Amino acid sequence: MTTPVLSVRGLEKRFGAVVAADNINIDIPAGQKVSLIGANGAGKTTFVNMVTGYTKPNSGQIDLDGSPIGKRSPRDVAKLGISRSFQIPQLFIELTAAENLTVAVSSAAGSRLSGIAPAEANGYREQALALLDRFGLAAHADRPVSELAGGVRKLVDIAMALARHPKLLLLDEPTSGVSAEEKFATMDRVIHAVSGGAATIVFVEHDMDIVSAYADRVVAFYNGRILADGIPDQVLKDAEVRRYVTGGAR
Repeated sequence: MTTPVLSVRGLEKRFGAVVAADNINIDIPAGQKVSLIGANGAGKTTFVNMVTGYTKPNSGQIDLDGSPIGKRSPRDVAKLGISRSFQIPQLFIELTAAENLTVAVSSAAGSRLSGIAPAEANGYREQALALLDRFGLAAHADRPVSELAGGVRKLVDIAMALARHPKLLLLDEPTSGVSAEEKFATMDRVIHAVSGGAATIVFVEHDMDIVSAYADRVVAFYNGRILADGIPDQVLKDAEVRRYVTGGAR
């Protein structure tokens, strides 16, 4: 049997009286596109934060390729092969898109841009430009992030997460803040860019049209527990999911 990229067993997290994760069990095989859905406060972001080391579980096991990572720092988790983007893009707003990516590429290589040889710096910039091109952002390479539209900033943030060539890519609401006219184009670019590598994708999403169009599998959260887990059509038609998550939609 193939070892899942991510395996979680008995994961629990409490913030005082609030139960953010209640006996979460999930296996994610390589190559899957998994969407996490649920109302605000259902436990989706807490799950992502625990997997990426930003929040430590009270109990339970988190394994990456069969090895435990639940006590690792975010930096160590990233080095082991998990990258993430954030609901609000984490960018150096005064730098250009290419400069942001160059920082990410050099960091992934374990280098600092200050004090390195010009040839090495040029190599990092070339990799950064190649990443931007994968996302269809070459025309924005030398524009300051402060001048970029919200959807473009989202893509730059996700491109930075891919700089480490992760095994698992976690996206927190990749279409949040993106206009209705741009949301499918944004996700098309993400899926196209990621498909060029070997990353498995887990994305938190509130837009059920995006979930239906791009997920192979949907995991619905409610009150810190998994309410349903399966193919999109099955989960989105589930009576409890309709009642507690989608509000009767679909």
